[in-house]
Order: sequence, then structure tokens, then C-alpha cells
Amino acid sequence: MADRVTVIGWDGSPLTAAARSALSAATLVAGAAHHLALPEVPPAAERIRLGSLGLAARRIAGHRGTAVVFADGDPGFFGVVRTLRAPEHGLEVEVVPAVSSVAAAFARAGMPWDDAQVVVAHPRTLRRAVNVIRAHGKVAVLTSPGAGPAELALLLEGVHRTFVICEELGTDREQVSVLTSDKAADHTWRDPNVVIVIGGGGTGQALAAEPGWLLGQSPERSRPGERGWARPRPDTGEGESAQLRAAQLARLGPRTGDLVWDIGTGSGALAVDAAALGAAVIAVDADPQAVARTTAAARNRGVQLQAVAGRAPHVLENLPEPDVVRVGGGGAAVVAAVADRRPERIVSHASTRDEAEAIGRVLTEHGYAVECALLQSVGLDTRTWTEQERSVVFLLAAERPVTR
Repeated sequence: MADRVTVIGWDGSPLTAAARSALSAATLVAGAAHHLALPEVPPAAERIRLGSLGLAARRIAGHRGTAVVFADGDPGFFGVVRTLRAPEHGLEVEVVPAVSSVAAAFARAGMPWDDAQVVVAHPRTLRRAVNVIRAHGKVAVLTSPGAGPAELALLLEGVHRTFVICEELGTDREQVSVLTSDKAADHTWRDPNVVIVIGGGGTGQALAAEPGWLLGQSPERSRPGERGWARPRPDTGEGESAQLRAAQLARLGPRTGDLVWDIGTGSGALAVDAAALGAAVIAVDADPQAVARTTAAARNRGVQLQAVAGRAPHVLENLPEPDVVRVGGGGAAVVAAVADRRPERIVSHASTRDEAEAIGRVLTEHGYAVECALLQSVGLDTRTWTEQERSVVFLLAAERPVTR
């Protein structure tokens, strides 16, 4: 294996003394074309153009000599260090860091980034990166070929954001463009680049000046009185009890990178809870007043979601693919339309056993594993310990079998 491997971060600044020393002794240098063209690269050194990191790591592991690997920005921040240190390669590496591309991009934009989400977009993770953008007001996206600004903008159809697109940071071709997401899809962008996506409104924008303490978290996530989820709310309707919402959220398991459909959102209580857990949410209701209530509830909670007025199942046809779905209304017909889209999990509820059986039968016919439970809750007035209200409902939870 290589006698020594030094990973050098490059941000366009002159190389440090440590980087020049490691490079002068290198018998193998790996990097992008603009790295290999640097005058400090020894003429006699073997050169590897980085494409597949795994393939390059195997070649470096088989090299007898001293290797240097270049990476843009900080190589320990979503960079090559993780690949080189994988156990199968057996490499011990020294790292000479540089300013990360994300830090450089925010510096160009003159914005703080301790409250930003940072995601990596590849063609296989593009949809999840877009879901993070839907759910958060400040996101930095490290892009790749086939998963750049244009692709992000196309998948954000119907959601307005501002793009700060930083192309070829640190090079003499560096360019920073600011434009709305609907314009980003009309242009061919150079790789590599970093895209800062901001916007969405809500109270989070007003709190942006408050000091944070945890990377990637905005102050609105920790407001006094907002701890927990599925709290009782006076404006929830039938089938929206706190106990039922808690059980539905537990079965759905919404998380960062997911897209949740909440069909028949009603008061928007479950949709807002799912958004507070970090998921992207599209809340659907046929009642425009319910859509307005949901939008107001999200604004009050300081979370972002998309509220859509329309009647299911027809309104679902143009929505992006969901990961998990709560069907709060519409019965078996809507559940069937949802199952046709093949989300990972679906939850619904029924007020009668016949209705529960009809929903369960539809889910089973679509290949889902179905469970059903009869939930009964009784609220007590703690001043007198007398019964206050009673709720009885059938909870159905379905999971799509994992394909190997």
C-alpha cells in the first residue's frame, strides 16, 4: 500500500507550506483536472484523474510510494476522506484542510450558515434533497452532474425559493448568480457548484437574527411552549384527537428527506407536527378554509409546508411522489389512489368496522402488509376525575414490503 497518503483541501488560495511539502515528495497525485494542472504538482509523479472515488482509492492503496489526493474545499466535509479511510482500503491519511465549499458559498452571499441544512445531491438522492428544501428555509446543496440547480428547480415546481448558485468556487471562472427557482431550470450550469436555497416565509425569517446553539437548527424549533408533538388542540375535528394523531405519527415515522402527504388535513395539526419533525409536507383538503387554517397553523409553529386545495383522489395526480401518507378522509377510494403511488407507509382511520375492513382489503390487494387496532381514549377532568370525552376509532397502518 501507499507509504503515506496526504489529502489536500483546495479553495483557490495559495497552497500552505504543509501542502507544498507533501506535494513535493509525492510519487502519485490524484485530483480533478484543475488540481493536476497546478504548477506545484511534480512532473514525474503519476497522475490520476478523480472520477470514481472507490476506484481511485484502490489504485492508491496498491501504489508503493507517497500519494497526495486533492479535493475542493474541506476534504473531511462530505469529501474524499471518508472513502479513503474505509476499512477495505486500509489507508492512513493526513489531512490538510481548506475552507469548505459551503462556507465559501455563504461567504460570497454574505450570510450566516449555522442555521442552514447541508445536503448532497446525486441523481439517486436528488428527490430527498428537494424534500429538505421544501421543509427548511435555508439549505446548502452540494450538487453533482445530473443533480444540479436546474434539476432542483424542476422538482420544486409550485414551491417558490431563491437560488444563490455558486459555480467553480475558487477558480478564475468563479461566478455567483442569484435568481428565483422558476428561472434556474432554464439555464445550463457548470459543475461543480454549490446552491444556497433560501425562502419560504413564516416566522423563521423573523427569528433569523436570534443566536443559535446547534448547527442546522433554527431558533423556531425550540420555542417555549412548543415542546412535543400531537398535543391536544381545541380546533381539531372528528378523527383528529391527539391520541390518534400520536399513533398515526408513530406509524408514519416522518423524518428529514421524506415527503409526507396529509390528505384531508382538517385543522392541519398532523401536517404541522410532521413538518416540525423535519419532513417536507403537502397538506391537501377540499375545504379552502381548512387549507387556510393549515397555512396559519404552520406559520404560528414556525414550520414550512405546502397546503393544496382540491378533492382527492383527482388532486393527487400532479403531486410529487410521497414517502409516507396519512389519509384523513375519503375512505377506500382515496386509499386505493394513494396505494397506486407506492409510498413506503400509509395510515388511515375508520369509524366503523365495515369501513376499516374495506380500507384494509384495498391495502392488502395492493400488496401492503396491514395492521389494524381499535383505539379507545377517555379524557378525564382532573378537577373532578369525571369522564370528559370519549373517542373510539379504528387505526389502520400499512407498510410496503421491502424488495431485495
